[in-house]
Amino acid sequence: MTPVAGGHIPVMRDEAVRALAVRPDGLYVDATFGRGGHSRAILGLLGAEGRLLAFDKDADAVDVAEQRFGDDRRFGIVHASFAALATVIVERGLAKKVDGLLLDLGVSSPQLDDPERGFSFLQDGPLDMRMDRSHGRSAAQWLAEAEEDEIAAVLRDYGEERFARRIARAIVTRRAQAPLERTTELADLVARACPIKEKHKHPATRTFQGIRIFINRELDDLEACLRDSLEILALGARLVVISFHSLEDRIVKRFMRDAERGPKLPKGLPVRHSEQRGRLRVIAKSQRPSDDEIAANPRARSAVLRIAEVTA
Repeated sequence: MTPVAGGHIPVMRDEAVRALAVRPDGLYVDATFGRGGHSRAILGLLGAEGRLLAFDKDADAVDVAEQRFGDDRRFGIVHASFAALATVIVERGLAKKVDGLLLDLGVSSPQLDDPERGFSFLQDGPLDMRMDRSHGRSAAQWLAEAEEDEIAAVLRDYGEERFARRIARAIVTRRAQAPLERTTELADLVARACPIKEKHKHPATRTFQGIRIFINRELDDLEACLRDSLEILALGARLVVISFHSLEDRIVKRFMRDAERGPKLPKGLPVRHSEQRGRLRVIAKSQRPSDDEIAANPRARSAVLRIAEVTA
């Protein structure tokens, strides 16, 4: 697999782009531009009449998109969360005209690797964690204000952290003495608060995941995007999603399953068969990265790819 400029390796790029079944004259949406690995591959399959619209809430990613593809008339970039997908598509008169939608969820490698973004517990940096730094509270600001119960709930529900209450109590105790402002301060605090250490996993892994997901409304935005996708995708369009942890994948799997089954109607209700049909058809089973890809890019090891096609 060839990295894109800057060393970023797009996870399951070939499988995801192949799943989109790109037509040369089609309209496609890369809802998580990142550093453009998937977008570059899609553009490589589009002809002169094809179009690709990308989204990213990270201003740094938008800058990269404009630098790399700004001169390509087939390409456009929107600085927004994919939760705004339907609004943007409808405003542009493209509802029901999108032939494929790609979501590559979670935090990108460039975000993790930049200490100033505050996503990594392995490097010292400001405790920020916002994907869009133009608005909203940083992780440090939230931790300085949130009640112990709220912190514990976030770590438990979004981080799946079994020692959530212990960690939340330690955070509240520490901030009474001095605010938590650095990633290493939080990581060290969590390590001391956890009574049991997992092999090959840093004790702060789940805490950082939970706070990041909460600060960026990642699961709420995902549910909104999936729900709205059915209002913008054309008949026969593909929905392709790469997720990286169980919470994301559970949402995607449930959405595709429910959309395939169709509406639940009371027994005996006189309805036509067409009114009972689902709006999606799940394509094959979920896919995972190859051993070779995981060896080349260990961050791909938890990825799950799911594909569905619009049928109504």
